[in-house]
Parts: sequence; structure tokens; C-alpha cells
Amino acid sequence: MQILVTGSIATDHLMTFEGRFADSLVVEQLDKISLSFLAQDLEIRRGGIAANIAFGMANLGMRPVLVGAVGEDFVSYRSWLERHGVDCESILVSQTKHTARFVCTTDSDMAQIATFYAGAMSDARQIELGPIARRVGGADYVLIGANDPQAMLRHTRECRTRKIPFIADPSQQLAFSDGPEIKEMIDGAAYLITNEYEARLTEQKTGWSEAEIASRVTHRVITQGKDGVTITSPGVEPIHVGVAKVARLADPTGVGDAFRAGFLAGLAAGLGHRRCAEMGSVLAAHVIETVGTQEYELSKRVFLERLADAYGADSAGEIAPHLRCPRP
Repeated sequence: MQILVTGSIATDHLMTFEGRFADSLVVEQLDKISLSFLAQDLEIRRGGIAANIAFGMANLGMRPVLVGAVGEDFVSYRSWLERHGVDCESILVSQTKHTARFVCTTDSDMAQIATFYAGAMSDARQIELGPIARRVGGADYVLIGANDPQAMLRHTRECRTRKIPFIADPSQQLAFSDGPEIKEMIDGAAYLITNEYEARLTEQKTGWSEAEIASRVTHRVITQGKDGVTITSPGVEPIHVGVAKVARLADPTGVGDAFRAGFLAGLAAGLGHRRCAEMGSVLAAHVIETVGTQEYELSKRVFLERLADAYGADSAGEIAPHLRCPRP
């Protein structure tokens, strides 16, 4: 199964603050907020939603096609992704703009304050999916992740026109999109993936009820942080999967992307939704234990051990034949 992964490609600048943001917030003065936090360290890492997802899928043995726009400063990042098995042939390189930047500070409560510079990402609206699908022999799904809003709309419209099933994953762009745009992004999606907050925001901005959204998408996947994930599909009982065990909490950045990578890898392998979610949860556990979104090392043996520990031997046994991790 061939999946095109569209969305942001960025460099992450990650800092930690050894206090609580909440202690510095004065509710009555939020309209005059002016704060500075002293960070204890700085990590510069590779990131971007689409790149993180593609990297995770490749580490599970898939060959995802990464679709997005970058600057000429992307050379070493491209090499990194290609070495890990990501198809980067369809990335658009801007001649005038830098690759996008994500600057994020995390406090001791794992709360985050972040700023995103779009840069070359805005050129993603120039990308046509049809030629990419033809190059790779067709597309079974297109994941439409957070990106330049016009690019997201273009990709969604093209999927409808070409009758390519699409996975709507608007995430951060929900805050900046209005109701009609969100409706167009999700209506007719094979899958709609959000977290709990984004799910409520989607309902609020579109004016659609939970039931109405369910009638407009085939499957709905809602991640719930420490409470796991729930998947709803027509005609069957909802599936709930708890989180996998975590050895230590290092940095939550990219955890949602890792879940998506595991879920899509399971989908590409033809597994059921429960197994897809279990794969996503175990990969997410790897990411939260490391600083940076692509710094984890994945081996097939350890991945299967963690699957068995969290979800039982049947889960590991069913998933094992579909894992082609580069490391044994």
C-alpha cells in the first residue's frame, strides 16, 4: 500500500524551562502579557509533522513518500531522511525562503509554548499530487497534515477530483482556519485524526455535531493523551487502545506524529484498527523517551517486546510478520 505524506517539514529548536509557565500567568493581565523564561538548554533537531511521520513509517520498514516544500538549507536533512528510507524525490525546494522553523519551550509540567515560522512551507501550495502518484505507481492514501493552509485545501480538492482516499489531519492549523475551510478539509475523509481538544475545536468551528462529523468521514481517530486513543467506524463498536508503558518522560514533542506513523504503517500493512493503534502507541512511547522527534533508535526485537508487554503476545505475533525495521 502506497501512502503519500503531505505536511510541514521543519527544523525544531527545543528548549526546557525548569519551572511552571502557569506560575507566571496573571489571569487578569493576559491582555498585557509580557513574559520571558530562562531556558536551561537548547536542542536543534529535525522535525516538521510530515517529516516526523515519514521518518517513523520508514523506521517500521515502510517506504513513505514525503511531500512538502523546503529551502535550499535542506540538503543535510534530506540526506538523513533518505538514509532512513524516506522517499524525498517529490519535495519542492524554494529558491528564496528558508526551511520552516519550530521554536518550542517545555516546562516541568510538560506544558509548551511554541512559535512556528512557515518560510518555504508556503510554497507547498504549488505542489500537484497527480504526477507524484504516477511516479510511485499510484497512491492508496494521502495524509493531509498541517501545512500551508492553501496547500492543504489544494491537496484535499485534488484527492476528491482524482478519487484518492485522503486522511485529514489538520492539527495545529485548526486554530488558524475558519469553519468553511475546516469543513472542506475534512468532508469525505477516509480518516479524520485529531486529539481531544482538536476534536472539540472542529465541532465548535464547523458547527457540526459529533454525530454529523461521524456521518461525513468514514473513520474518526481521537488521541487522548495518557488515556490512549479511540477509533470510531460505521456499524461497529468504538475501539479504545490504552497507551504503551513509558520508561521516562523526556520531551512530548512529536509524540502525536509518532502515533500517526505507527497507525499508518499498520494501515499500509493491512492490519485492523486495534493493531494499528497499538503500533502507533508503542512508537509514541519511543519518542516521548527521547529529546527530539527523530532521535530514537528502533529495533524490531525491542518493538515487539514492548508490544507484547503492553498489549499481549497475540498483538506482537500478529504484527511481527509486517515489521521490516532496519535494525533486528
